Amino acid sequence: MAAPAVPQSAGKTFGVSRRLFLSLPLLAVPALARAAESLTFDGLYKSIGVLGVKYSDRALSLKGQAVRMRGFMAPPLKPESKFFVLTREPVAVCPFCSSDAEWPIDIVVIYLRKTLAPVNFQQRIEVEGRLEIGSWTDPQSGFVSQVRLVDADIVK
Repeated sequence: MAAPAVPQSAGKTFGVSRRLFLSLPLLAVPALARAAESLTFDGLYKSIGVLGVKYSDRALSLKGQAVRMRGFMAPPLKPESKFFVLTREPVAVCPFCSSDAEWPIDIVVIYLRKTLAPVNFQQRIEVEGRLEIGSWTDPQSGFVSQVRLVDADIVK
């Protein structure tokens, strides 16, 4: 006696094969598991000179992606803010508040997801956000930046 015929729709859920259905969680793993790339101040630029800013190949390749940077929070313009400046070395004064203060060459503007009270300016922090590069003027503050992390959070 012959085995009964199995309908072609057997093993399919809503038009999706069981194998595909069971592998869907695996398809989402790479997107979730992809960690932010680490980027250093040394890795931002090829050169800065009279002809302008030349970004490094690495920085250009990470444009628009999640990156993680370490540095120091410069004293902000106001006590609680949604943005601050990340510097390579600690600075003691707000660069906006003192006309004779030398603004550090190595800075990245950090635009936070939410308002943050300042942290210890002598303590190294780690920040994660989406990398934007190129000259941009903040419409609210008028601050011009070359490199920014947006939608950022302090992670350490």
